[in-house]
Amino acid sequence: MKGDPIALHAAKAPAALAAVCHLLRSEIDRTLPKSPSRIWYAMPVWFVGENAIVGYKVAAQHVNLLFWNGQAFGDPALKAAGKFKAAQIQFTDAAQVDLGALRRWLKRAGADVWDLHSIRAARSRTA
Repeated sequence: MKGDPIALHAAKAPAALAAVCHLLRSEIDRTLPKSPSRIWYAMPVWFVGENAIVGYKVAAQHVNLLFWNGQAFGDPALKAAGKFKAAQIQFTDAAQVDLGALRRWLKRAGADVWDLHSIRAARSRTA
């Protein structure tokens, strides 16, 4: 764990939420082995190129799993988040995580990347 910012992020959480973080990280790393991860805006996030695709954040009573292109998945379990195409789901316990659904979402996130990096770059050129 020493020197691993994602593990340190989970270690700060209460035990039940830390277990959710460990499970999510394990599945993300297994399903998206070529996607680098880092702490980005105070949360662990995985990327394809310069584009964030999935991340999670520990809140007071839950872990929020966010997919930057999640609205495109068409899954009612994922709720729209923010003003772009993101969608999220919350967990309070690792037993709540449907591994089959999680793996489907992760595969979709890795294959159907919303190119937010290019959109932001284009906006900054026109501003």
